Amino acid sequence: MSSASVALQQAIFAALAADENIKDIVDDPPRIFDHVPRSGALPYIVVGDDRTRDWSTATEPGSEHALTIHVWSRAPGRKEARVAADAVTAALDGAALAVDGHTLVDLRWLDTEVVKEPDGETLHARLRFRAVLEPN
Repeated sequence: MSSASVALQQAIFAALAADENIKDIVDDPPRIFDHVPRSGALPYIVVGDDRTRDWSTATEPGSEHALTIHVWSRAPGRKEARVAADAVTAALDGAALAVDGHTLVDLRWLDTEVVKEPDGETLHARLRFRAVLEPN
């Protein structure tokens, strides 16, 4: 089901990159990565960790995807990280994304955690989502 994961990642990138609220926070073109360049200016969003498992029924194939989206910020306070995390949630929770070769049954936000990194300056928001896909 790796092709489902790749197609879902592409759809998520496209949805985040097209969202005006995201562009307001992480510039236009938006700084959204799956691999952050060394010169990556903050804030930025990383489409990160994922886990896929079988979600097939007795008659239909399917896959369940646990996704983590990361927001990184060094702005004073937690506001920028939280506003960016809220924008990601608004863009993806319940979104009807076009996933190449698959039907997105559901995409739901599960939770958000905002923590200060050990450097004492960087804030890291981790947003977890669950997606269910069926092949077309």
